[in-house]
Amino acid sequence: MLPSLENTLSISLTPDEAVVLFEFVRRFSDTDTLSIEDQAEERALWNLCCVFEKHLNLPMEGSYADILKMARERLRDE
Repeated sequence: MLPSLENTLSISLTPDEAVVLFEFVRRFSDTDTLSIEDQAEERALWNLCCVFEKHLNLPMEGSYADILKMARERLRDE
């Protein structure tokens, strides 16, 4: 189950993961294009996905689609 809106989720990244992911997101922010420019970006994204899987404990069947839909609705700009 996802944390309620009042809670936050803390994850840990290595300094290298943080720098590589920051550059990946910054580049997307500047260009509106998602592209892997270095294998380290791919590794950092895989590592981040593993961290999310470990901390979120989301069902991958059944209610996952509903959980994702509701999360997207809450996160969109108004």
